[in-house]
Amino acid sequence: MATIIETLTASGGPESPGFLNDLVKQLWPNICVAGGQMVKDIVEPMFKTMLPAPLNGLQFAKIDLGTIPIHISRVDVHNTENEGIKLDLDVDWDGCCDIELNGNMIPKFGIEHVKLRGRLSLLLCPLTTVLPLIGAAQVAFINPPFLEFKYTDAAHVANLGVIDRTIRKIIQSIMASMAVLPNRFLLKLDANNDYFKTYQHPIGVLRLTVESGSELGEKKEGKSLLKKLVHDEPDCFVKVSLSAEKIWKTRTINNQRNPEWNETCDFVVSDFEQAIELDVDDDDTGLPDDDIGVAATTVKRLLLEGGRQELALEHKGQPIDGKIKVRGDFFKFVPNPASFSAGGNPDEVVGMMTVLVASAFGVTGKRQELKPNVMVSWGDLASFRTAIKIDAPGTDIENPSFDQAFRVTVKSGTIPGGPPVRIALLDGEKERGSVEVPLDEVLASPGLALEKFFDVGNGATVRAGIWLRGTEHAQLQGN
Repeated sequence: MATIIETLTASGGPESPGFLNDLVKQLWPNICVAGGQMVKDIVEPMFKTMLPAPLNGLQFAKIDLGTIPIHISRVDVHNTENEGIKLDLDVDWDGCCDIELNGNMIPKFGIEHVKLRGRLSLLLCPLTTVLPLIGAAQVAFINPPFLEFKYTDAAHVANLGVIDRTIRKIIQSIMASMAVLPNRFLLKLDANNDYFKTYQHPIGVLRLTVESGSELGEKKEGKSLLKKLVHDEPDCFVKVSLSAEKIWKTRTINNQRNPEWNETCDFVVSDFEQAIELDVDDDDTGLPDDDIGVAATTVKRLLLEGGRQELALEHKGQPIDGKIKVRGDFFKFVPNPASFSAGGNPDEVVGMMTVLVASAFGVTGKRQELKPNVMVSWGDLASFRTAIKIDAPGTDIENPSFDQAFRVTVKSGTIPGGPPVRIALLDGEKERGSVEVPLDEVLASPGLALEKFFDVGNGATVRAGIWLRGTEHAQLQGN
């Protein structure tokens, strides 16, 4: 069996991106039209719900993405475990645009320049023997991309800084929810594509320990006199993020430039290139926290260095003397239930439950009024809901497709003996029927994967799959 190091170094090397850039150049006028419409359809409603008045009235009066196409570089091609193809590539867009926004009580302003940089993962799977030979394409940034705007008419907008931060925050939030790992944007190339063969399961868990820091919180220019008088020695804590996963924060250690935390958190890993970002801050009670410095690595680099790194900190892009030590162990997901009862720490992840909702069948009623959706719950531990479908051209509202995935980390002591998985078919907010699936049925299924048409009553069924995966410690070196 290959060690984790062999897996991490198995790439055949970068491929030439020339033909991809030629293709993007030819398609750019079409991409601009489709991309502009997507921005208007997705971002404008978010303005209404996420912005305070009067900013919530912002609308796009014009979206022209210009003539400079996105540039692709550093293409790497891999095979996937579910018999697909994975392309990792750098995308860089330094585009001259003509985007206009206006709103109630806000002068019109525009965006004339957009910078976007990130590493994109393109999954092509499953592979088929019927044209177009690929069932679906899935697109995601491995890590949140860099995004920057340059504005026109800036002198007329007093709160431009606030608007800029807000717009970027909304767009980055939308990207994270749709197309930053673990989330992927799905595009069916075959109308009959099987979502069970398309979905890419997470690969494992990184158990990350923030060990200690050194030479933290040296006095910097710009620190206010009040803070210097009230608070000289730093009270340090660390915020840790892995791509679009939930941010974790250590406890605060007071009055210490060389703190020792030795605190651990588990992060679900979807790609070894995912970035681990550590933001060290000085906790100032009653005052804004001071940013001491940031450091970053990737899951791959950490594991290739034996699971231990001492990372240098930067402050506002400039290196400083401070350092932070981290340690990481990797546990891969395997169809083995033994780990579910292993260990005694209730905070440790010992497995993963994934529920895929592909489609529903036999939804009856007036087509124009139907709003089918599916809710999945696991006792009081988790609850999820698919998007609500409505009758539209090209939609079979009586047999709707959802193609959505929900995942729950399994902690020690929850399996076996945990509550059943409940799958409910809803029409809007009204429940049409449901079924409860005992975990024993999933555990007894081949490969701990139960895929079937679940009868939810009233003549309706939901095609769904429930997968259970345990964890197995990955060896960093061969035996």
